Amino acid sequence: MKGQLAGTGALLRLALRRDRVMVPVWTLVTTLLVVSMPGSLGSVYATAAERARAAASMNANSSMRALYGPVFGDSLGALTAWRGGVYAAVLAAAMSLIIVVRHTREEEETGRQELLSAAMVGRRAPLTAALLTALVANACVALLVAGGLAGQGAPGAVALGLVVAATGTFFACTAAIAAQLTESARGAKGITAAALGAAFVLKAAGDAGTGGGRSPLTWASPLGWVENVRAFAAERWWVLLLFAAAVTVQAGAAYALAGRRDLGMSFLPSRPGPAEGRLGTAGALAWRLQRGSVLGWSAGFLVAGVVFGGMADGAADLVGDNDRTREIIERMGGQGGQGGAGAQVAQDALTDAFLATMAGMFGMVAALYAVSSVLRLSGEESGRRAEPLLANAVGRLRWAGGHLAVAFGGSAVILLLAGLGLGLGHGREPGAAIGAALAQLPAVWLIGALAALLYGAVPQYAAAAWAVAGGALALGWVGPALNLPQAALNLSPFAHLPRLPGARVLDPAPLLVLTVLAVALTAAGLGALRRRDMIA
Repeated sequence: MKGQLAGTGALLRLALRRDRVMVPVWTLVTTLLVVSMPGSLGSVYATAAERARAAASMNANSSMRALYGPVFGDSLGALTAWRGGVYAAVLAAAMSLIIVVRHTREEEETGRQELLSAAMVGRRAPLTAALLTALVANACVALLVAGGLAGQGAPGAVALGLVVAATGTFFACTAAIAAQLTESARGAKGITAAALGAAFVLKAAGDAGTGGGRSPLTWASPLGWVENVRAFAAERWWVLLLFAAAVTVQAGAAYALAGRRDLGMSFLPSRPGPAEGRLGTAGALAWRLQRGSVLGWSAGFLVAGVVFGGMADGAADLVGDNDRTREIIERMGGQGGQGGAGAQVAQDALTDAFLATMAGMFGMVAALYAVSSVLRLSGEESGRRAEPLLANAVGRLRWAGGHLAVAFGGSAVILLLAGLGLGLGHGREPGAAIGAALAQLPAVWLIGALAALLYGAVPQYAAAAWAVAGGALALGWVGPALNLPQAALNLSPFAHLPRLPGARVLDPAPLLVLTVLAVALTAAGLGALRRRDMIA
């Protein structure tokens, strides 16, 4: 076994060096999500009585339980664990799956692992180095979260930090198994992301049906274990043993599978070609390659839209007379309403503000899809799958244009379905909800166009588009709660969009400007791609 781990230290140092930007940024964003909560929640619920009423309202609302889980205490720490614990765990899981797949299956897919294995590198060394890299990243998250929340109570801070890191480690091991099962990095990421999505659905279904995190469905999900640790509310330390057992089993399975296959091979062979039909154009090929992603995102946005739409009518009841909560929702989206205009008018205005907030959040998440779809070009090039196509009668612009059409068109489809879901869930004026969702498209396209420009001009820095999309999401998500100045919020293109539904006058100018900018950046990216050398 010792020989099979030869070279692990060198590979670990290499992985940490390659991830020296991504891991710190992702770690800081995840930590900021959690440690910023006490301050923002404290400004919203300033007294213990307000926090107790809010906790009771949240626990009585099945939609809110499905989204965030139950509240186990009325302290700022307990509300922080409720509001941000599961989502920080999801971010840690996403970071971990990217790290593990990047340093295992992606290395094999690009042929770099074959070169490394020609040296003194053991069979299981790459997998070990990848898991250790993920473990280091999650340990940093645990330390930062525990340190940042220590003022709310050391035991709760440690419990929350550990459970977020444990979730990341759990899905790192899931990704390690997926990397053995499939031949492509894209497939391994898809399998792990599907497992993460299934875990969230199980937790949401369990919490919606039963309060207190007692549902068997909640306990069947590792994200349900996160809430059942009950940080800052009589911690259940023994739940961490479930993570330890699951990590041990999954890691053992990954090591067993890694020892039973040849380099570059997998246990789930890929099909050699389309089972039916023919691919007559570059656009048809791009659709064939990305249709699974489009369909998956579309289904997820439709379901999420229905859930959030069902919560809209209860937004006013949850906010009540809390002016700070009302202000946060109105800053995130919508026009809001004044109490003097009449109770029903004010309630309708706040409902519009909530729907606009949800439409904006869908837009910011859709930007992640756009970046992922555009950067599929980079994956095709680095994986040397573009070279055989471009060696024939397919030009670079036609090849890239097919993928960009899927990226921009797919963004429109998933936002259309998100708006449809909001309208169906709300039960009133579905056209207004669809319009609110589609109004996010110019900002989504602008971020996708920036990814196209980076890929075309400086492909080695194309991954920076993720930072742009993530920054826009962070500004829109936590910026209003942190009371950031409007100048900071305006750095995101989403801050310049009309707030629909509810806007009294629709100003088309921001939509046109952002669309023109997106077209210009896309054209510049295609022009740069046409002139530069492809990967040899």
